[in-house]
Amino acid sequence: MEWKNWYEKRKMNAQDAVSLIKSGNRVVIGHAVGEPSFLIDAMVKNREAYRDVEIVHMVFMGKGDYCASGMEPYFRHNSLFVGGPARDACFEGRADYTPCYFSEIPSLFTNGSLPVDVALIQVSPPDHSGYCSLGVSVDYTMTAAKHAKTVIAQVNSSMPRTLGDSFLHVSEIHAFVEHNAPLIELKPPSITEVEQKIGDNCAALIADGDTLQLGIGSLPDAVLHALKDKKDLGIHSEMISDGVVELVDSGVINCSRKTLHQGKIVVSFLMGTPRLYEFVHDNPMVYMAPVEYTNDPYVIRKNDNMISINSCVQVDLYGQVCSESVGLKQISAVGGQVDFVRGANMSKDGKSIIAMPSTAAGGRISKIVALLDEGAAVTTNRNDVNYIVTEYGVAKLKGRTLRERAKALIEIAHPDFRPALKESYEKRFRRLFE
Repeated sequence: MEWKNWYEKRKMNAQDAVSLIKSGNRVVIGHAVGEPSFLIDAMVKNREAYRDVEIVHMVFMGKGDYCASGMEPYFRHNSLFVGGPARDACFEGRADYTPCYFSEIPSLFTNGSLPVDVALIQVSPPDHSGYCSLGVSVDYTMTAAKHAKTVIAQVNSSMPRTLGDSFLHVSEIHAFVEHNAPLIELKPPSITEVEQKIGDNCAALIADGDTLQLGIGSLPDAVLHALKDKKDLGIHSEMISDGVVELVDSGVINCSRKTLHQGKIVVSFLMGTPRLYEFVHDNPMVYMAPVEYTNDPYVIRKNDNMISINSCVQVDLYGQVCSESVGLKQISAVGGQVDFVRGANMSKDGKSIIAMPSTAAGGRISKIVALLDEGAAVTTNRNDVNYIVTEYGVAKLKGRTLRERAKALIEIAHPDFRPALKESYEKRFRRLFE
Protein backbone atom coordinates (compact mmCIF):
# COMPACT_ATOMS: atom_id res chain seq x y z
CA MET A 1 0.00 0.00 0.00
CA GLU A 2 1.36 3.40 -1.01
CA TRP A 3 0.29 5.06 2.22
CA LYS A 4 2.49 2.69 4.24
CA ASN A 5 5.53 3.74 2.23
CA TRP A 6 4.68 7.41 2.83
CA TYR A 7 4.29 6.77 6.55
CA GLU A 8 7.53 4.81 6.92
CA LYS A 9 9.58 7.38 5.01
CA ARG A 10 8.35 10.18 7.22
CA LYS A 11 8.71 8.57 10.63
CA MET A 12 11.33 10.34 12.71
CA ASN A 13 12.27 11.19 16.25
CA ALA A 14 10.87 14.26 17.98
CA GLN A 15 14.11 16.25 17.71
CA ASP A 16 14.24 15.86 13.95
CA ALA A 17 10.53 16.63 13.63
CA VAL A 18 10.62 19.93 15.53
CA SER A 19 13.71 20.91 13.53
CA LEU A 20 11.25 21.43 10.67
CA ILE A 21 10.07 24.52 12.56
CA LYS A 22 12.00 27.62 11.47
CA SER A 23 12.50 31.03 13.02
CA GLY A 24 9.62 33.36 12.27
CA ASN A 25 7.17 30.52 11.70
CA ARG A 26 3.62 30.55 12.99
CA VAL A 27 2.94 27.24 14.79
CA VAL A 28 -0.65 26.21 15.57
CA ILE A 29 -0.92 23.59 18.32
CA GLY A 30 -3.72 21.04 18.70
CA HIS A 31 -6.38 21.91 21.21
CA ALA A 32 -7.07 21.00 24.85
CA VAL A 33 -6.36 17.39 25.87
CA GLY A 34 -5.51 16.70 22.24
CA GLU A 35 -2.35 18.77 22.46
CA PRO A 36 0.80 16.81 21.45
CA SER A 37 2.68 17.22 24.72
CA PHE A 38 5.66 15.17 23.58
CA LEU A 39 6.20 17.41 20.55
CA ILE A 40 5.70 20.59 22.58
CA ASP A 41 8.36 19.47 25.06
CA ALA A 42 10.75 18.74 22.18
CA MET A 43 10.05 22.15 20.62
CA VAL A 44 10.74 23.98 23.90
CA LYS A 45 13.91 21.96 24.41
CA ASN A 46 15.02 23.01 20.91
CA ARG A 47 14.34 26.70 21.58
CA GLU A 48 17.89 27.90 20.95
CA ALA A 49 17.37 27.01 17.28
CA TYR A 50 14.49 29.51 16.98
CA ARG A 51 13.83 33.20 17.04
CA ASP A 52 10.38 34.80 17.06
CA VAL A 53 8.29 31.67 16.60
CA GLU A 54 4.62 32.55 17.07
CA ILE A 55 2.65 29.90 19.00
CA VAL A 56 -1.11 29.95 18.35
CA HIS A 57 -3.14 27.87 20.77
CA MET A 58 -6.53 27.91 22.42
CA VAL A 59 -7.12 25.92 25.63
CA PHE A 60 -4.00 24.12 26.75
CA MET A 61 -3.95 21.53 29.48
CA GLY A 62 -0.20 20.92 29.52
CA LYS A 63 2.67 22.93 30.98
CA GLY A 64 2.63 25.83 28.52
CA ASP A 65 6.38 26.29 28.96
CA TYR A 66 6.60 28.46 25.85
CA CYS A 67 4.71 31.11 27.86
CA ALA A 68 7.24 31.14 30.68
CA SER A 69 9.26 34.21 31.53
CA GLY A 70 12.57 34.11 29.66
CA MET A 71 11.11 32.49 26.53
CA GLU A 72 10.53 35.83 24.79
CA PRO A 73 13.47 35.62 22.33
CA TYR A 74 12.28 32.23 21.10
CA PHE A 75 8.47 32.18 21.33
CA ARG A 76 5.60 34.65 21.31
CA HIS A 77 2.29 33.13 22.36
CA ASN A 78 -0.83 34.32 20.53
CA SER A 79 -3.61 32.99 22.73
CA LEU A 80 -7.11 32.27 21.47
CA PHE A 81 -8.34 31.47 24.99
CA VAL A 82 -6.43 32.96 27.88
CA GLY A 83 -6.05 30.33 30.57
CA GLY A 84 -3.39 28.84 32.81
CA PRO A 85 0.13 30.16 32.13
CA ALA A 86 -1.17 32.43 29.35
CA ARG A 87 -2.99 34.66 31.84
CA ASP A 88 0.08 36.12 33.48
CA ALA A 89 1.98 36.17 30.18
CA CYS A 90 -0.76 38.24 28.52
CA PHE A 91 -1.22 40.52 31.52
CA GLU A 92 2.53 41.16 31.70
CA GLY A 93 2.82 41.83 27.96
CA ARG A 94 4.81 38.67 27.14
CA ALA A 95 1.95 37.18 25.11
CA ASP A 96 -1.01 38.37 23.06
CA TYR A 97 -4.71 37.59 22.92
CA THR A 98 -6.80 37.49 19.74
CA PRO A 99 -10.56 37.78 20.38
CA CYS A 100 -12.63 35.52 18.13
CA TYR A 101 -15.79 33.46 18.31
CA PHE A 102 -14.83 29.78 18.48
CA SER A 103 -16.83 29.08 15.31
CA GLU A 104 -14.72 31.60 13.40
CA ILE A 105 -11.26 30.57 14.61
CA PRO A 106 -10.69 28.19 11.66
CA SER A 107 -11.36 31.07 9.26
CA LEU A 108 -8.33 32.88 10.71
CA PHE A 109 -6.21 30.10 9.21
CA THR A 110 -7.87 30.28 5.79
CA ASN A 111 -8.61 33.97 5.15
CA GLY A 112 -5.07 35.32 5.49
CA SER A 113 -5.38 36.58 9.07
CA LEU A 114 -3.20 33.83 10.60
CA PRO A 115 -1.75 31.66 7.81
CA VAL A 116 -0.30 28.47 9.28
CA ASP A 117 3.33 27.49 8.72
CA VAL A 118 3.38 24.46 11.02
CA ALA A 119 0.61 22.46 12.73
CA LEU A 120 1.59 20.34 15.74
CA ILE A 121 -1.12 17.73 16.26
CA GLN A 122 -1.80 14.39 17.94
CA VAL A 123 -3.51 11.52 16.13
CA SER A 124 -4.44 7.86 16.42
CA PRO A 125 -2.36 5.31 14.50
CA PRO A 126 -3.44 4.98 10.85
CA ASP A 127 -6.22 2.50 10.07
CA HIS A 128 -6.12 -0.08 7.26
CA SER A 129 -6.85 2.65 4.71
CA GLY A 130 -4.19 5.04 5.98
CA TYR A 131 -6.46 7.43 7.89
CA CYS A 132 -5.55 8.85 11.30
CA SER A 133 -8.24 10.19 13.62
CA LEU A 134 -7.82 13.50 15.41
CA GLY A 135 -9.56 11.73 18.27
CA VAL A 136 -10.49 14.04 21.12
CA SER A 137 -9.75 17.31 19.33
CA VAL A 138 -11.17 18.08 15.89
CA ASP A 139 -12.32 21.69 16.56
CA TYR A 140 -9.89 24.13 14.88
CA THR A 141 -7.17 21.47 14.75
CA MET A 142 -8.56 19.92 11.57
CA THR A 143 -8.58 23.18 9.63
CA ALA A 144 -5.13 24.17 10.91
CA ALA A 145 -3.72 20.83 9.74
CA LYS A 146 -5.39 21.00 6.33
CA HIS A 147 -4.00 24.49 5.66
CA ALA A 148 -0.53 24.22 7.23
CA LYS A 149 2.57 24.15 5.06
CA THR A 150 4.01 21.49 7.39
CA VAL A 151 2.06 19.07 9.62
CA ILE A 152 3.91 17.27 12.43
CA ALA A 153 1.92 14.55 14.19
CA GLN A 154 2.47 12.69 17.43
CA VAL A 155 1.05 9.22 16.74
CA ASN A 156 -0.35 7.88 20.00
CA SER A 157 -2.06 4.51 20.43
CA SER A 158 -3.89 5.98 23.43
CA MET A 159 -5.72 8.42 21.18
CA PRO A 160 -9.25 7.10 20.58
CA ARG A 161 -10.35 6.64 17.01
CA THR A 162 -13.37 8.90 16.91
CA LEU A 163 -15.77 8.89 13.99
CA GLY A 164 -17.39 11.59 11.90
CA ASP A 165 -15.44 14.34 10.14
CA SER A 166 -12.34 13.58 12.19
CA PHE A 167 -9.85 11.95 9.81
CA LEU A 168 -6.63 12.99 8.12
CA HIS A 169 -4.97 10.73 5.57
CA VAL A 170 -1.29 10.04 6.19
CA SER A 171 -0.52 11.79 2.88
CA GLU A 172 -1.69 15.04 4.52
CA ILE A 173 0.97 14.74 7.25
CA HIS A 174 4.65 15.50 6.71
CA ALA A 175 6.28 14.04 9.82
CA PHE A 176 5.24 11.24 12.18
CA VAL A 177 6.60 10.85 15.70
CA GLU A 178 5.44 7.67 17.39
CA HIS A 179 5.07 8.20 21.11
CA ASN A 180 2.50 6.43 23.25
CA ALA A 181 1.35 8.10 26.44
CA PRO A 182 -1.93 8.41 28.38
CA LEU A 183 -4.03 11.35 27.27
CA ILE A 184 -4.26 14.34 29.59
CA GLU A 185 -7.16 13.83 31.98
CA LEU A 186 -9.69 16.26 33.37
CA LYS A 187 -11.04 14.87 36.61
CA PRO A 188 -14.76 15.35 37.34
CA PRO A 189 -15.24 18.30 39.70
CA SER A 190 -16.97 18.08 43.05
CA ILE A 191 -20.39 19.74 43.10
CA THR A 192 -21.36 22.10 45.92
CA GLU A 193 -24.84 22.52 47.36
CA VAL A 194 -25.12 25.93 45.65
CA GLU A 195 -24.14 24.48 42.31
CA GLN A 196 -26.67 21.68 42.64
CA LYS A 197 -29.43 24.22 43.32
CA ILE A 198 -28.37 26.01 40.14
CA GLY A 199 -28.42 22.69 38.29
CA ASP A 200 -31.93 22.01 39.56
CA ASN A 201 -33.11 25.45 38.42
CA CYS A 202 -31.65 24.86 34.96
CA ALA A 203 -33.21 21.40 34.78
CA ALA A 204 -36.63 22.95 35.36
CA LEU A 205 -36.22 24.72 31.98
CA ILE A 206 -35.35 21.47 30.17
CA ALA A 207 -38.02 19.13 28.81
CA ASP A 208 -37.95 15.56 27.54
CA GLY A 209 -36.55 15.42 24.01
CA ASP A 210 -34.54 18.66 24.22
CA THR A 211 -31.07 18.90 22.71
CA LEU A 212 -28.35 20.28 24.99
CA GLN A 213 -25.13 22.22 24.76
CA LEU A 214 -23.11 22.23 27.97
CA GLY A 215 -19.75 23.64 28.87
CA ILE A 216 -17.26 22.13 31.26
CA GLY A 217 -16.92 22.21 35.02
CA SER A 218 -19.01 21.78 38.14
CA LEU A 219 -22.06 23.75 36.93
CA PRO A 220 -22.61 21.73 33.73
CA ASP A 221 -22.06 18.56 35.76
CA ALA A 222 -24.63 19.77 38.29
CA VAL A 223 -27.12 20.26 35.45
CA LEU A 224 -26.45 16.75 34.14
CA HIS A 225 -26.90 15.35 37.64
CA ALA A 226 -30.33 17.02 37.79
CA LEU A 227 -31.50 15.47 34.51
CA LYS A 228 -31.67 11.84 35.59
CA ASP A 229 -35.47 11.75 35.40
CA LYS A 230 -35.60 13.19 31.85
CA LYS A 231 -36.11 11.17 28.67
CA ASP A 232 -34.76 11.19 25.12
CA LEU A 233 -32.31 14.05 25.53
CA GLY A 234 -29.87 14.88 22.73
CA ILE A 235 -26.45 16.51 22.57
CA HIS A 236 -25.14 19.07 20.08
CA SER A 237 -22.23 20.77 21.81
CA GLU A 238 -18.73 22.06 21.20
CA MET A 239 -17.51 19.65 23.88
CA ILE A 240 -18.61 17.00 26.34
CA SER A 241 -17.14 15.39 29.43
CA ASP A 242 -17.74 12.33 31.61
CA GLY A 243 -21.16 13.43 32.88
CA VAL A 244 -22.67 12.79 29.46
CA VAL A 245 -21.48 9.17 29.48
CA GLU A 246 -23.40 8.42 32.66
CA LEU A 247 -26.65 9.71 31.14
CA VAL A 248 -26.07 7.75 27.94
CA ASP A 249 -25.51 4.58 29.96
CA SER A 250 -28.74 5.19 31.89
CA GLY A 251 -30.73 5.85 28.71
CA VAL A 252 -31.50 9.52 29.48
CA ILE A 253 -29.43 10.70 26.51
CA ASN A 254 -30.19 8.76 23.33
CA CYS A 255 -30.57 11.58 20.78
CA SER A 256 -33.68 9.84 19.40
CA ARG A 257 -35.73 13.03 19.07
CA LYS A 258 -33.09 15.27 17.55
CA THR A 259 -34.04 17.06 14.35
CA LEU A 260 -30.42 17.23 13.14
CA HIS A 261 -28.15 14.15 13.21
CA GLN A 262 -30.81 12.03 14.87
CA GLY A 263 -29.27 9.39 17.09
CA LYS A 264 -25.88 11.16 17.17
CA ILE A 265 -23.98 13.08 19.84
CA VAL A 266 -22.46 15.91 17.80
CA VAL A 267 -19.34 17.43 19.33
CA SER A 268 -16.07 19.10 18.37
CA PHE A 269 -13.73 18.21 21.23
CA LEU A 270 -13.66 16.14 24.40
CA MET A 271 -12.15 16.52 27.86
CA GLY A 272 -12.40 13.99 30.65
CA THR A 273 -11.13 10.73 32.05
CA PRO A 274 -10.31 7.37 30.44
CA ARG A 275 -13.98 6.45 30.87
CA LEU A 276 -14.90 9.13 28.33
CA TYR A 277 -12.04 8.29 25.98
CA GLU A 278 -13.03 4.62 25.99
CA PHE A 279 -16.69 5.54 25.39
CA VAL A 280 -15.97 7.56 22.25
CA HIS A 281 -13.50 5.09 20.70
CA ASP A 282 -15.02 3.68 17.49
CA ASN A 283 -18.47 4.67 18.80
CA PRO A 284 -20.87 5.37 15.91
CA MET A 285 -23.13 7.34 18.27
CA VAL A 286 -20.46 10.05 18.56
CA TYR A 287 -20.08 12.34 15.54
CA MET A 288 -16.99 14.53 15.77
CA ALA A 289 -16.85 17.59 13.52
CA PRO A 290 -14.81 20.78 13.06
CA VAL A 291 -15.91 23.71 15.15
CA GLU A 292 -16.93 25.80 12.15
CA TYR A 293 -19.74 23.24 11.79
CA THR A 294 -20.67 22.37 15.38
CA ASN A 295 -20.67 26.01 16.51
CA ASP A 296 -22.24 27.64 13.46
CA PRO A 297 -25.41 29.27 14.84
CA TYR A 298 -27.25 28.45 11.61
CA VAL A 299 -26.39 24.77 12.09
CA ILE A 300 -27.25 24.86 15.80
CA ARG A 301 -30.66 26.36 15.07
CA LYS A 302 -31.60 23.28 13.01
CA ASN A 303 -31.94 21.43 16.32
CA ASP A 304 -35.48 22.09 17.55
CA ASN A 305 -35.74 22.60 21.32
CA MET A 306 -32.06 23.52 21.54
CA ILE A 307 -30.91 24.42 25.06
CA SER A 308 -27.56 26.15 25.58
CA ILE A 309 -26.12 26.40 29.10
CA ASN A 310 -23.07 28.55 29.80
CA SER A 311 -21.59 30.44 32.73
CA CYS A 312 -20.12 33.87 33.35
CA VAL A 313 -18.15 36.20 35.60
CA GLN A 314 -20.69 39.03 35.96
CA VAL A 315 -24.12 40.16 34.81
CA ASP A 316 -25.16 43.79 35.15
CA LEU A 317 -28.69 45.09 35.70
CA TYR A 318 -29.08 45.77 31.98
CA GLY A 319 -28.47 42.09 31.20
CA GLN A 320 -24.95 42.49 29.83
CA VAL A 321 -22.86 39.38 30.44
CA CYS A 322 -19.10 39.26 31.01
CA SER A 323 -17.68 35.75 30.80
CA GLU A 324 -14.02 36.29 30.00
CA SER A 325 -12.35 38.99 32.07
CA VAL A 326 -12.06 40.38 35.56
CA GLY A 327 -12.00 44.06 34.86
CA LEU A 328 -9.10 44.64 32.49
CA LYS A 329 -7.54 41.23 33.10
CA GLN A 330 -8.39 38.66 30.44
CA ILE A 331 -8.94 35.26 32.10
CA SER A 332 -10.51 33.20 29.31
CA ALA A 333 -12.34 34.03 26.05
CA VAL A 334 -15.72 34.13 24.38
CA GLY A 335 -15.25 30.51 23.30
CA GLY A 336 -18.50 29.11 21.95
CA GLN A 337 -20.84 30.95 24.32
CA VAL A 338 -22.23 33.45 21.82
CA ASP A 339 -22.31 30.84 19.03
CA PHE A 340 -24.65 28.70 21.09
CA VAL A 341 -26.62 31.54 22.68
CA ARG A 342 -27.55 32.77 19.22
CA GLY A 343 -28.11 29.28 17.80
CA ALA A 344 -30.38 28.30 20.70
CA ASN A 345 -32.31 31.57 20.50
CA MET A 346 -32.95 30.96 16.77
CA SER A 347 -33.98 27.33 17.36
CA LYS A 348 -37.66 26.43 17.32
CA ASP A 349 -38.66 26.46 21.01
CA GLY A 350 -35.01 26.85 21.99
CA LYS A 351 -33.65 28.51 25.13
CA SER A 352 -30.27 30.01 26.00
CA ILE A 353 -29.29 29.96 29.66
CA ILE A 354 -26.47 31.74 31.51
CA ALA A 355 -26.00 30.01 34.87
CA MET A 356 -23.83 31.16 37.75
CA PRO A 357 -23.57 31.27 41.54
CA SER A 358 -24.90 34.55 42.88
CA THR A 359 -21.58 35.38 44.56
CA ALA A 360 -17.84 34.90 44.20
CA ALA A 361 -14.81 35.15 46.51
CA GLY A 362 -16.45 33.18 49.30
CA GLY A 363 -19.60 35.29 49.22
CA ARG A 364 -17.81 38.66 49.38
CA ILE A 365 -18.63 39.72 45.81
CA SER A 366 -21.96 39.76 44.01
CA LYS A 367 -21.92 38.42 40.46
CA ILE A 368 -25.04 40.44 39.69
CA VAL A 369 -23.86 44.05 39.63
CA ALA A 370 -25.20 47.50 38.87
CA LEU A 371 -22.53 47.98 36.19
CA LEU A 372 -19.83 45.69 34.87
CA ASP A 373 -16.35 46.37 36.23
CA GLU A 374 -14.30 48.95 34.40
CA GLY A 375 -12.67 47.32 31.39
CA ALA A 376 -14.76 44.16 31.60
CA ALA A 377 -15.55 42.59 28.23
CA VAL A 378 -19.19 42.31 27.22
CA THR A 379 -19.19 38.71 26.05
CA THR A 380 -22.92 38.19 25.45
CA ASN A 381 -24.76 41.42 24.85
CA ARG A 382 -28.09 42.28 26.37
CA ASN A 383 -29.92 41.76 23.08
CA ASP A 384 -28.89 38.09 23.01
CA VAL A 385 -29.38 37.17 26.67
CA ASN A 386 -32.45 35.06 27.41
CA TYR A 387 -32.39 33.32 30.82
CA ILE A 388 -30.11 34.04 33.79
CA VAL A 389 -30.06 31.39 36.52
CA THR A 390 -28.59 31.44 40.04
CA GLU A 391 -29.24 29.33 43.11
CA TYR A 392 -32.05 31.78 43.95
CA GLY A 393 -34.07 31.26 40.81
CA VAL A 394 -34.54 32.07 37.14
CA ALA A 395 -34.74 35.50 35.50
CA LYS A 396 -36.13 35.61 31.97
CA LEU A 397 -34.78 38.74 30.24
CA LYS A 398 -35.72 38.28 26.59
CA GLY A 399 -38.56 40.60 25.63
CA ARG A 400 -38.41 42.58 28.86
CA THR A 401 -37.74 46.27 29.42
CA LEU A 402 -34.56 47.44 31.12
CA ARG A 403 -36.54 48.12 34.28
CA GLU A 404 -38.15 44.69 34.23
CA ARG A 405 -34.78 43.06 33.62
CA ALA A 406 -33.21 44.84 36.56
CA LYS A 407 -36.02 43.79 38.88
CA ALA A 408 -35.83 40.17 37.76
CA LEU A 409 -32.07 40.06 38.27
CA ILE A 410 -32.23 41.65 41.72
CA GLU A 411 -34.73 38.98 42.75
CA ILE A 412 -32.21 36.19 42.00
CA ALA A 413 -29.19 38.02 43.48
CA HIS A 414 -27.81 36.99 46.85
CA PRO A 415 -29.95 38.58 49.63
CA ASP A 416 -26.90 40.31 51.12
CA PHE A 417 -26.48 42.39 47.97
CA ARG A 418 -30.10 43.11 47.09
CA PRO A 419 -30.36 46.38 49.11
CA ALA A 420 -27.41 47.97 47.24
CA LEU A 421 -28.75 46.72 43.91
CA LYS A 422 -32.19 48.16 44.70
CA GLU A 423 -30.57 51.50 45.50
CA SER A 424 -28.80 51.44 42.13
CA TYR A 425 -32.09 50.54 40.49
CA GLU A 426 -33.84 53.53 42.04
CA LYS A 427 -31.10 55.93 40.94
CA ARG A 428 -31.12 54.55 37.41
CA PHE A 429 -34.87 54.32 36.87
CA ARG A 430 -35.95 57.15 39.17
CA ARG A 431 -38.63 55.12 40.83
CA LEU A 432 -38.89 52.92 43.91
CA PHE A 433 -38.30 49.22 43.70
CA GLU A 434 -41.78 47.77 44.20
